[in-house]
Amino acid sequence: MSILSRLIPDRFVLVLLLTVAAAALLPVRGPAAVYAGYGVSIAIFLLFFLHGLRLPRAEVVVAMRNWRLQGVMFAFVFALMPLFAIGAARLTGETLPQGLVIGVLFLGMLPSTVQSAISYSSLAGGNIAASVMASALLNLAGIFMTPLLVAVIIGASGGAAISGDTVLRIVAILLLPFALGQLAQGWLGKWAGRHKSLLTLLDRTAIALAVYVAFSSAVADGQMQALGWGVLGVLAAIIAGMLAAAMLAAWALGGVLSLPRADRISLLFAGSHKSIATGAPLAAILFAGPQAGLVILPALLYHQLQLIVSAPLASRLAKARGD
Repeated sequence: MSILSRLIPDRFVLVLLLTVAAAALLPVRGPAAVYAGYGVSIAIFLLFFLHGLRLPRAEVVVAMRNWRLQGVMFAFVFALMPLFAIGAARLTGETLPQGLVIGVLFLGMLPSTVQSAISYSSLAGGNIAASVMASALLNLAGIFMTPLLVAVIIGASGGAAISGDTVLRIVAILLLPFALGQLAQGWLGKWAGRHKSLLTLLDRTAIALAVYVAFSSAVADGQMQALGWGVLGVLAAIIAGMLAAAMLAAWALGGVLSLPRADRISLLFAGSHKSIATGAPLAAILFAGPQAGLVILPALLYHQLQLIVSAPLASRLAKARGD
């Protein structure tokens, strides 16, 4: 179990891997897949309602006062990381299926994680308040920025469903529930604080359902069966290279800008981490049909690798601070 906990630090990642396996063995097909798609839409609506319910408006205002650090993080996540993804996608040549190449591009456009970026920043001695709010603000911005980047960089030719209907779905399934959650804080805020474990379970169930339906569609279409160990090995190498480049660039940029060490650490984790919690629902909306399963796969691998690498890195940074 010690070895397993090091390879899979977050148990939810194990749940997602088991979800992928379940989709491979027992994919939802036919009319059931249609109803499962409706279920995913409802689950995503609930997911973003809970996001809005738990993000205090006052803290967002406070975070915006540190505009320099927040601005650097925003530019790193939504400008520099997409450039890394474009470079990585070009390096693949024709070694990866088109769906995985699109997935690598999509990965670069995702916002940062919330929980892991904050946890590792705290462990390493980073600016915890800045990390908390950067993660929250980046995920909120991701509702707008990720679809915009997908439209500009990937476009309809890459399989992205960019249309008026897509915009309406984003508004109806992402923005509307988030706004309702913000409005409901006065009535449900205290209840949410008392039931964090229940809300976390609901969050993760929604994400797992989105992953299961997306991978089921890819399996039913025969796309997942075409992935051999060679393809997965190339994808893993590309993902590892992206993570290494992101972490090195974030740390170097913090040095060039002469950021305080705590802010530099926060930039390192909030800048380089990517959120599968936001990625899975957005992929389900932006990429219709079987392609969504392949598109999610790079983000799932990146999320797992960032956890494996960040734990010893945070410990080393903490020790260096104490020396």
